[in-house]
Amino acid sequence: MKKLTLLLSAALVTSGILTGCSGSASTQTAASVTESTTAEAAETAAAQSDAPAGTTESELSDEELAANVAALIDAIYVQTRTEETDEQCAAAKAAWDALTDEQKELVEGENADPDYFGRDTGDAALDDPRNQDDIGENEILVVSFGTSFNDSRAADIKGVEDALAAAYPDWSVRRAFTAQIIINHIQARDEEFIDNMDQALQRAVDNGVKNLVIQPTHLMHGAEYDEMCDAVAAYADYFNAVAIAEPLLGEVGADASVINSDKQAVAEALVAAAVADAGYDSLDTAAETDTAFVFMGHGTAHTAKVSYSQMAAQMSALGYDNVFIGTVEGEPEETECSNIIEAVHEAGYSHVILRPLMVVAGDHANNDMAGDDEDSWKSCFTDSGYFDDIICQIAGLGRIEEIQRLYADHTAAVINTLPVNEQTTDPSSDSAPASLADGVYSAEFNTDSSMFHANEACDGKGTLTVENGVMTLHVSLVSKNIVNLYVGKADDAGTDTSALLEPTTDTVTYSDGLSEEVYGFDIPIAAIGEDFDLAILGAKGTWYDHVVNIANPEPID
Repeated sequence: MKKLTLLLSAALVTSGILTGCSGSASTQTAASVTESTTAEAAETAAAQSDAPAGTTESELSDEELAANVAALIDAIYVQTRTEETDEQCAAAKAAWDALTDEQKELVEGENADPDYFGRDTGDAALDDPRNQDDIGENEILVVSFGTSFNDSRAADIKGVEDALAAAYPDWSVRRAFTAQIIINHIQARDEEFIDNMDQALQRAVDNGVKNLVIQPTHLMHGAEYDEMCDAVAAYADYFNAVAIAEPLLGEVGADASVINSDKQAVAEALVAAAVADAGYDSLDTAAETDTAFVFMGHGTAHTAKVSYSQMAAQMSALGYDNVFIGTVEGEPEETECSNIIEAVHEAGYSHVILRPLMVVAGDHANNDMAGDDEDSWKSCFTDSGYFDDIICQIAGLGRIEEIQRLYADHTAAVINTLPVNEQTTDPSSDSAPASLADGVYSAEFNTDSSMFHANEACDGKGTLTVENGVMTLHVSLVSKNIVNLYVGKADDAGTDTSALLEPTTDTVTYSDGLSEEVYGFDIPIAAIGEDFDLAILGAKGTWYDHVVNIANPEPID
């Protein structure tokens, strides 16, 4: 019967291909597709085997029926979409649904297993594929690798998309995934149709989009980012303007020592979220209990792998001594799991919290990090015998509010490069005349970082005082972690200490009635609506460059 099984599996796949139609959703039901292909395949396979003539699906063994489903799954576990993909996805799911629970446990193929359809990853209905038409002239296309984990997709990818939609209500936000394997998985299992790059770009063309902004959710300028850029370039001539925003960590830089405001913002946001989820009031408190945080990225052979070393350097610059950066792929070498285990052990920590350094908490987070297999990070840390306990936090970067704001900042940066018209100008860039009458105004304090901004109690604004034509903005910040400012570049701040801006101690009151003391600064302003350099000195003694803009002053009565 083994020969029959193999022939039947091949016949099922071939039959699915021959009955395929266009790339749109199939008009034939999944049940009818599977019924016809299974029956035909069974008859064909039986005729070519030693089985008695007239063998039908009902006469196949449990193993043979499971093998049929595995073959159908393997047929859609591919990175290329074809005209047959929709029917193949429907056939695979219908064949799976026809199995008994016992038969489902027997499904095993090159890539197929019972978890493909059987694992509960949450409610797909909570997601939005953002594949709608009626886009309009302005589109933000959010490009992600993708994940088949429903809860993570809704929290991490949809979370970023929703934030961009809220920040830019005059732009239509749409989605594209670059992993066809994941698109097929979601479509087959949940009947959710997500565009790949070609589909999304062609949808934009068909909808008459004129201005297209691509916001990748990729972590860095790696191979996937490069492939995305190539795909966009093939469609560039169809639009009036196309701009691609930075990935999360911004520019890569030449070596491990290169850090920037994006990496600082990500480091601070990730650590703050991990510390809070672990129940500590600060990273220092966690260190006092011998607790280390290990953030696991993907890793890559691409030259952009230096980004992981830079994130480790960024953690060190922030004084996060009990934070370690690792990668699944072990590239760069110092991020390999066993090396991280030794580093954490040698540093003297006995409690470990694992969390992904990934935008999405998908397969890598659930399996490679937190899975029960012997080669998962949780298992490797446990089996080392060095640590008292290992705790896994399965949460992607995309669900963190500060990360969502950073993506919005990256989107804003490229929107502002597009040809100026009523629809493409960012409303926050509107400004008042360069000179103002003497008086006191409320003015927006706009920065290039979601981690350096006016206190939330101040609604993103400061108090602008104009006296004899000289303008000074007082702004209350979010904490006492920034101890000096300098109008200019960070490299010059250390040699021009007389020009450092000293903090004031301000009391802010939040919407819930609670008050807090924070640092504020009086910043000299040369012009309204013009960008200028403003360096900041953190509490750990490191200077960082930023660009700020003072806009929309309104008189205070």
